[in-house]
Amino acid sequence: MFPAFLTTILFSFSAVTGTKTAKFFGATEGNFWRLCVAALALSFYAHTVGQGIAGPGFSILFISGCIGFGGDIALFQGYMRIGSRLTILIVQCLAAPFAAITEWIWLGNALTAQEILFGLVILAGVGLALAPAEHLNINRRKLTVGIAFGLFAAYCQGFGAVLSRKAYVVIEDAGGHIDGITTAYQRILGGILITGIFLLFVRRREIADRLGGDRSAHQEKSDAKRGVWKKGWLWMTINGLSGPALGVSCYQWALLSKGTGVVLPIVAMTPLVVIPLARIFEGERPTKRSLLGGVIAVIGAVGLTVATL
Repeated sequence: MFPAFLTTILFSFSAVTGTKTAKFFGATEGNFWRLCVAALALSFYAHTVGQGIAGPGFSILFISGCIGFGGDIALFQGYMRIGSRLTILIVQCLAAPFAAITEWIWLGNALTAQEILFGLVILAGVGLALAPAEHLNINRRKLTVGIAFGLFAAYCQGFGAVLSRKAYVVIEDAGGHIDGITTAYQRILGGILITGIFLLFVRRREIADRLGGDRSAHQEKSDAKRGVWKKGWLWMTINGLSGPALGVSCYQWALLSKGTGVVLPIVAMTPLVVIPLARIFEGERPTKRSLLGGVIAVIGAVGLTVATL
């Protein structure tokens, strides 16, 4: 259970630094470059100590990365429409049951009654802490589309985790072995592919303007981007290392030993760990309900840990 808790801490740092990264580079470009930073860091280990892109589970892990990191694209689209708090609530509370049900149907890994109980306690605590208190001033269409993106992101996160578990079964059946860092590297290659394609799609007009537009205007944009890189590269680097590199490595490490229905509810506490970090870095004061929800989630996590010993 230790790697799952470590994942929660690292993902929390990733959330805080991800906000900074998005402010400098934008959500789409910032997401792509942070994955490149993480892939570069992971590649040093994967191609020396680890297995690189070898192994019978590579294709499944690559697809898992396409789906899991592709869900991050939907996550940011949800942020734009219904806000970060409601989007995170949907994703973190539904990813675990989506994954558990999918793994049960596909792989036959059923949860015990105690694991289900304490997993629900964790999700209830997260929901209590993050549910919006005020009425959302959002029109019906934007709310519907935002919720749809949140649901899609939640399923991508859950299904990506199940695919990782499936890859481990294939590797084990073939008599092989893989570590969490190599797994993270093989998955992130799929993430770079899918986010890179999306970035090119979003920037297609800008690319066309560069090829046939005014050179002086292009130079001004290039100078502005250099200024952004000087100010934001450190946040992007920290974000890439804490989330897609170390965070995902610990996440895969946790999935090597426990099912998604156990790991994902613990990782669902990430937004609660963000509360003190947001207080330090952004000056955001937590509410009493947030603290109460955090206590409930922690109780559930402790119970889940004891139940799986």
